[in-house]
Amino acid sequence: MRHINKLLVSVTLILVISSCNQDFHPVGEALFIDQTLETLTESFPTFTFQEKLKKVQTNGLPLMQLGKINHPIFGQAEASFTAQLTIPNNLFFGNHRQQFEDEPDDSDPNLIPENETVKFVYLDIPFFTNQDDADNDGVIDSLDADPNDPLSNSDGDELTDLIEFQSQLNPLSSDSDGDGILDHNDDDNATYQSGNNVYQIDSVYGNREATFNLKVYELGAYLNELDPSDNFETTQAFYSTQDYYEEGFSRAVLYDDIISLNFDEIRINYKEDDPETPDVDETLQVETRLSPRLRVPLDIGFFQENFIDKEGSTDLETSVNFQKALRGIIIRAEDFSEDLYMLLDIQNAAVNIVYEYDDYQTQGTLGDTSDDTVEKVEKEISLAFNGIRINTLKNSLFDAAVQEQLIASSNNTPTNRLYVQSGTFLGKIRLFDIENQNENELIESLRGQSWLINEANLIFYIDPNLASSQELLAQRLYLFAYNSGFPLSDYVSDGSVSNFGRNSNKKIFGGLLEYDDNNVPYRYKFNITDHISNIIRNDSINFDLGLVVNADINNITPVKAVTESEQDLVYPLTATLNPLGAILIGSHPDASSEDKKVRLELIYSSYQ
Repeated sequence: MRHINKLLVSVTLILVISSCNQDFHPVGEALFIDQTLETLTESFPTFTFQEKLKKVQTNGLPLMQLGKINHPIFGQAEASFTAQLTIPNNLFFGNHRQQFEDEPDDSDPNLIPENETVKFVYLDIPFFTNQDDADNDGVIDSLDADPNDPLSNSDGDELTDLIEFQSQLNPLSSDSDGDGILDHNDDDNATYQSGNNVYQIDSVYGNREATFNLKVYELGAYLNELDPSDNFETTQAFYSTQDYYEEGFSRAVLYDDIISLNFDEIRINYKEDDPETPDVDETLQVETRLSPRLRVPLDIGFFQENFIDKEGSTDLETSVNFQKALRGIIIRAEDFSEDLYMLLDIQNAAVNIVYEYDDYQTQGTLGDTSDDTVEKVEKEISLAFNGIRINTLKNSLFDAAVQEQLIASSNNTPTNRLYVQSGTFLGKIRLFDIENQNENELIESLRGQSWLINEANLIFYIDPNLASSQELLAQRLYLFAYNSGFPLSDYVSDGSVSNFGRNSNKKIFGGLLEYDDNNVPYRYKFNITDHISNIIRNDSINFDLGLVVNADINNITPVKAVTESEQDLVYPLTATLNPLGAILIGSHPDASSEDKKVRLELIYSSYQ
């Protein structure tokens, strides 16, 4: 009996072990034993529709556009802007508040009327600049003979860039002090000021030497942050079509003259020579260095009356009070000798006011007034552009072919081209089916396939027959959910960071301008693998996509927009920040461009 039990146990163990061994065999192995897993590429239908904006929200932008430029297809783009000024907190002028000047204390001789008087007023709006120096040799990359080698020699003398930089010489000049003796033979370069900076100017399009009439006006309309049409309960949106100058809200002229741009560092010397340093003339030394900027003088009398003379009044108690009194300024540019269009660093802009006042000097003898004097002292105060800022953007005279595309799209007809321009033209993209139905036969058939989707790319080719100025060609495009304004999941999941050029993060998601083997720009490509996988594998909605110009891939903040057909649209802020554009082959081109039409490309693995 004992032997029988042992036999039963042995048989049971064998069965269990045999059963367990079966679990280690790949499921379906027999099914695919004669098949090979292959990677294939296939293209699927994509439909393009043209859209044009009637207006787009332009308050709250991180920059302001100013100028005029013409494009052979997109027409003429013009930009001006209106802005509020803000005052510092706890504002007073001179040494004492106005109330102490008005009611002096006889026991304190310092309390005298200070007679604050404006000496200079400057409007300062910096350009966007670049001082990138990859090899830290004192020469910015754009001017460096080899931006990755600190031992390069950009000025062609006998000293490397790094040696000249460490020796406080000019790596871009073989004779830093201009005395006729080359640096490697010169024992005295003391007159060269090593603190001088060289900048690369970004984001100026057209002829940088063009002249134009710059006009600055006082604004006559109060810009309310809250929306009066909504009982002042929500923030008000200001649009690109609002032009306060043309609407008659300009008042005093603060500046009106013909100018040209200066891209040099602005250097301001000391005003007085220090008597304690007889060997050095400080008036020849730089006290202040400013990055290149749009810098013009404004009307002194206006700011004396509307700012300095209001010390102690309620108008200067808060920025809101000040903006109700001095409501802002309008800045316009007209009469260009040639096209010129600027992106300006409004976040670091200011109206800088230099004033002087009477300062009582006791000479350190408080009890003896016989040697007391009253001296003029200068101070500077800045009014920042931290209030509401509105860019007025106008686009006109665009090519008739664009209008044809708009008419076609209004009839739900796919277009042969797609025009994309910042703040004006955008594309609507529909994948798989023209009727935009989530449950269509093509998608259903794809859902029935046993495919592993490796990659999905949406590819747009530039129209070679309508090649425009490469300077005005968008360097990057952006793809988003058209109806909601939300980013695609592929954008959200892409955490890639790039150190090569601005606006180059999220390179996996793509949209960057690509060049062919002849260094000619030819296409933009988006990786939308997650988006397509969600449609096919997770039954997600196949919603329309929007295509716009991308000036800053990290700034896709939604703003309001209205299309020509009066449709409200959530629009990405990144598409409002420059005048650039692209002309793309659409989904239904003529036969000569059939090979370059927009396409959705799927790379997948399947058993064959």
